Amino acid sequence: MRQHKIALIPGDGIGSDVIHAGRRVLDTLAANDGGFGFSFETFDWGSDRYRRVGRMMPEDGVDTLRAFDAIYFGAVGDPQIPDHITLWELRLAICQGLDQYANVRPSRLLPNITGPLRPELGREIDWVIVRENSEGEYAGAGGRAHRGLPIEVGLDVSVFTRTGVERIARFACELAMSRPRRKLTIVTKSNAQRHGMVLWDEVCRSVIKDFPELDVDWMLVDAMTMRLVLRPGTVDTVLATNLHADVLSDLASALSGSLGIGATGNLAPDRSTPSMFEPIHGSGFDLIGKGIANPIGAFWSAALMLEHLGEATAANRLMRAIERVTELGTALTPDLGGSATTEDVTNAVIGLIEGQNEAGKRDSRSVA
Repeated sequence: MRQHKIALIPGDGIGSDVIHAGRRVLDTLAANDGGFGFSFETFDWGSDRYRRVGRMMPEDGVDTLRAFDAIYFGAVGDPQIPDHITLWELRLAICQGLDQYANVRPSRLLPNITGPLRPELGREIDWVIVRENSEGEYAGAGGRAHRGLPIEVGLDVSVFTRTGVERIARFACELAMSRPRRKLTIVTKSNAQRHGMVLWDEVCRSVIKDFPELDVDWMLVDAMTMRLVLRPGTVDTVLATNLHADVLSDLASALSGSLGIGATGNLAPDRSTPSMFEPIHGSGFDLIGKGIANPIGAFWSAALMLEHLGEATAANRLMRAIERVTELGTALTPDLGGSATTEDVTNAVIGLIEGQNEAGKRDSRSVA
């Protein structure tokens, strides 16, 4: 039996709710498949730990994670702790420390979900946003000087390297080529940022020469926001910088019906280190204790993790169950217009996975 060693980091807020729901779903998939299993280890890293010991995770936390096949991450953020501490000392520390340079965020309107766009436009949403995840605007370069004085200054320096841009551009091209439309939109802002973004453009142009069958167009990031809303059918695979893709992918999830269904994979494509998979909705502290956090984003992220681990059949089974739950509409959380709890949605997905397995057994018997 194939055994996958998974680090669980529930993190903050509703992260614990959705990650533990995701673990139940993953265990169900493994039990019904029979060909693979999971070995989970849970880490209490997050804001509660920061309050206890002054660190979001141990100093050797990143090295500890290297022993795992993948990381399943819940959320980070706490209203009592500055965001730059919670983010930089946990999620970004992991992404950069393990060189997970490719952030992949799929978006589409799931069955029976109503987004804010007109129905005919919403049905056209089927995108994958590729976000450069290691440098750019979130490189962490900069500093502050003359604190407390009238001349105080704070600097954040965007960092674009030829190697960093080339590898994410190549990754995006290969991903776009694997999709039926073979279409890539490269997002930029080189009209205003004349150094780093011009390098971004130049390197992307050099990479796409290796993909002559790819349909490539370019878009300024401000115009891209309008295009996602007004002409969603013209978009397929999107490549953007760390900051630009961060904003665009949240817009994409909102247009798909809710941030609660957004999924992402932080990938180390060469697999030299584990990749990390997480819903994008954040810690949702207004939902703590209510039991109504939407677990679909965590489930979709789990499907991305399964695919990355080579369990494509299980990933497809999970996505079919998610789509069937939204299609039936009887187990939708309040953010999707329903009244179901996190547990209701989880039980519905698990029931469908088990039902698929039973149907498969019946089909096998009938064929035999």
